[in-house]
Formats: sequence, structure tokens, C-alpha cells
Amino acid sequence: MDRILLLFYQILFYFIQPLILLRLLLRSLKAPDYRQRWAERYGYCSGKVAPGGIMLHAVSVGETVAAVPLVRALIYHYPHLPLTVTTMTPTGSECVLSALGKDVYHVYLPYDLPGAVKRFLDQVDPKLVIIMETELWPNLINALYQRHIPLVIANARLSARSAARYKKISYFFRNILQRITLIAVQNQEDCDRFVELGLKHSQLIVTSSLKFDISITPELANRTVLLRQQWAPHRLVWIATSTHDGEERILLAAQRRLLEKYPNLLLILVPRQPERFPTAQNMSKKAGFSYILRSSGEIPSDNTQIVIGDTIGELMLLYGIAELAFIGGSLVNRGGHNPLEAAAYAIPVLMGPYTFNFNDICKKLSKAKGLITVSDTESLVKAVELLLIDKDYRRNYGLHAAEVLHQNQGALQHLLQLLEPYLPPRRH
Repeated sequence: MDRILLLFYQILFYFIQPLILLRLLLRSLKAPDYRQRWAERYGYCSGKVAPGGIMLHAVSVGETVAAVPLVRALIYHYPHLPLTVTTMTPTGSECVLSALGKDVYHVYLPYDLPGAVKRFLDQVDPKLVIIMETELWPNLINALYQRHIPLVIANARLSARSAARYKKISYFFRNILQRITLIAVQNQEDCDRFVELGLKHSQLIVTSSLKFDISITPELANRTVLLRQQWAPHRLVWIATSTHDGEERILLAAQRRLLEKYPNLLLILVPRQPERFPTAQNMSKKAGFSYILRSSGEIPSDNTQIVIGDTIGELMLLYGIAELAFIGGSLVNRGGHNPLEAAAYAIPVLMGPYTFNFNDICKKLSKAKGLITVSDTESLVKAVELLLIDKDYRRNYGLHAAEVLHQNQGALQHLLQLLEPYLPPRRH
């Protein structure tokens, strides 16, 4: 029966390819990179990868950022093994190249078609495949199982919403999931949801989240000091990152009201998707703000009210010059984005009510008084104003956020130990 279901899935995936290509074309109208490297999406990557190493897949920016410490650790412990990092989006691709450069091979992961997957695996021929979070592609999982290549899902999470969707096709996915070698989950709730889908307890280990295992390097710390001196040596700065449609309007309205009390306040506004950079610029212009683009290389003047962060891979740098951070995707029903990068700088974190993508992390932060929840312009203005007025209050919230980060670290070392049986002896 599972073979019939897999065949049906394959036929359906082939059938919808014209729609997928049309979607790429439509997205390329705002982000031209979607028109490039289509051959890689069908498994043609000859000369771009080296066989016989480790393959790690991170679908986009968030997963890539979480994977960077793991990739660097793998490079250090297994320097003789080539490492191929795959993504699905141009922004993820740019993040890989920015963070890891020539230390890894990089291509897009092909679409989950039997022929494309076969071509890809023939060329990469990995000893081990690691997939970040929960990207479950049946044909890829099946092909790895048939080739006896171990597959580890790292930093796995399964929200109640996603679990409900998988349950609707539970028979099909139960067979697929049982072909995964190991799933390292972020918390016990995620573990329980995987068990309900048919995973064996022997396939699951709770490791906490890799997102806690971030650190500020001395080089990055020096860059933040320099940027702060250049941009705002005597100004208060707040940052709003990973924003989605519907959030910029609220943030700009909040900045307008905050400027009435703090005329020298600088907002750094960073939309989640590059195709929305022009939207943020147009909204700022229409609202009458004085703004600059980060990509312009300009230094904000005393009159600059907003810097639009229209570059990739600089969030950790930009967080370092702010007094507090709002994390987007949370005032609209998108589930929120990673608050821990801001917490690493011991600054207060603000988010909206929609944080289901980071439910466990946000619960920890809220309980420790390291996260402030806002719901609209009014509550956002009040929260930011209180943090700006009271330096001790601001400092305490930031320190609590940083404590949560440091107290929950250790997933990286745990995961490296779990990977040892599938790889040659590592360098210690």
C-alpha cells in the first residue's frame, strides 16, 4: 500500500511541476534570483559538489543561521570530509555564501522527484545527510534508505498545527518516517507529537534547540562597536526584524509616536523577505520619514529616522547596536521568528502574540521576564517607551533574555556525539 501511495505522490509532484515553475517566475518578478540555477532544482549539479562527505540541508535563512555553528563544528572535527550545504531559497543561498563562503559546497536541494533526487545523490554520494528542523521529503528519505545512507533530522520541531496536517495522511507518513535514522527534537512536546505520528522511541532523542548555541565572536563584537560609533554614538536605537506584511504599518506608526518624545530615536527596520525591501522603503517614504538603505553604505545623519536593513546575513551585526528588539512574524499569524539572536546581546525582546513557531523558546523567555508581548501599535509604543525611559528596567529584561540563552545551551555538543556513529573518528 505504501508503494502505491508513494507512486501517487510522485505522479502528483510531476503533474504540478508547471505550477511550481510558474510560481518561481512570479516570485522572480520581485526577486530575480528565483530565475537562476533552475538546473540545480532538478539535480544537475556536476562540478559544484564533492562526493563522499556530509550533506546538510537548511531550507532558508532561519534554518541556515541555526545550522552555522553545527557546520563550523563539523568542518573542525571532520576536516577531511567535504561538506555540502543545500537550501531551497535564494535568501538561504545568500546566507550560506555570506556565513560559510568557500568552506562548504553549496547548491539548491532538488525538487522531490525520483529522477532529480537520483541525479543529485549520484553526484553528492554522502556518508551522512543532516536535515535541519522538519523538512520531510518522501522520495529523498526513501532514496537515502535504499542506499543505506543515514539520515538525521536535527533541531527537529513539530507544531500542533503541522502534526494535525500530517495525521491526515498518517499511514503514508508513518512508513516514510520509520526510514529516518534519527530525529533530534527540540523538546519533549515535539517528541510526543512525532511518536503519535508513528515514530519509534528509539528514533527520537531530545537535545534542546540548536538555536540556543549561538555566540558573539570577538570579530563580530568589534564590528558592532565600530558600527555603533559610526551610526549612533549619542542616539537611542531600536530594531524591528523579520517583519511581514501588516507589521511595517504598525511599526512605522509606533516610530512616529515615539519620535514625539524621543526626536533622536533611530529605528532599524528589516523585512523578512528581500522582495519586500522596496515595500518598506515606499511605506517609509509615503509616511514622510527620513530614511536610508543599509545597502547604500551611507552613515545615518542626525536627521535620519529609519535605516531599512535591505541586506542579507547582517542581523547579528545590527542587533548589536540596538537597545531593544522587536521580532516580526508575530503581530500577524506567521508564528514568529527567532528571538535568541537578539537575546545574545542581552537586550530586551518584544514579540506579538503569534509565536507558535518558537513556542518553547518564547515560553522560557516570558517566564524569565526576558520577553515582552505586545499586540498592536498602542501596546508596542507603551512597551518601547517604558524600556527607553528606564535604563535599569531595560537592562534587567536584556540580562534575563541572555540568561535563558546561556542556561539552555548544549544541544550542539549533544548532537555532535549523536552523529559520531555515522562518521569516521573525529578530531578532538
